[in-house]
Amino acid sequence: MNKNKKVIFITGTPGVGKTTIANHLNKDLNKNHNSKIFSINEIAIENDLILGEDSEKGYKIVDVDKLNKKLFEIINKDTVDLDFNHKSENILFNDLEILEIAIVEGHLSHLCDHCDKVIILRLDPRSLEERLKMRNYSKSKIQENLEAEALAVCSVEAFQKHGELANEIDTTAMSIEEIVIIIKKIIFNEKDFPVGTVDFMDWLIT
Repeated sequence: MNKNKKVIFITGTPGVGKTTIANHLNKDLNKNHNSKIFSINEIAIENDLILGEDSEKGYKIVDVDKLNKKLFEIINKDTVDLDFNHKSENILFNDLEILEIAIVEGHLSHLCDHCDKVIILRLDPRSLEERLKMRNYSKSKIQENLEAEALAVCSVEAFQKHGELANEIDTTAMSIEEIVIIIKKIIFNEKDFPVGTVDFMDWLIT
């Protein structure tokens, strides 16, 4: 990756707000940079990378190796085509380095390679449960996702693959604007939120 390009993965348990946050982050970043969103789920479906479906859990089974290669190919092709003559009325080009920023959102994104930062959005299982009920998830699917969130499955997987590039944010009591501000600080190396700082294990014993 060249120094003017950043690739950011936004991941987390289904229902934590990945798509919503990615859209707001993208809008904010485009004020001063060239940012674009890539949906990991759409890439998998559009490129026929679905191997099947788990009939019991209702999850699509994705070929992660092929997804990884396709994501790398798409990001490098599409970001090259971004308008790099971005202008803002509020800044001078000499005062700010204009970056290409690829935001990859989806709960499989952290299983892929070639990123600059991984952002794991965390949410208290009690709040997550209400969101999943609104999606009409089955009781078993809700329970599985709540347990995954309490056990920090995405955070553990992200850290195992990406080490200190992985950052987790407890979004439970935050507004969208506050979350976007924190993510920007992570992207631009102003602050780190290391994996292991968010703990929802108490949910499992209540």
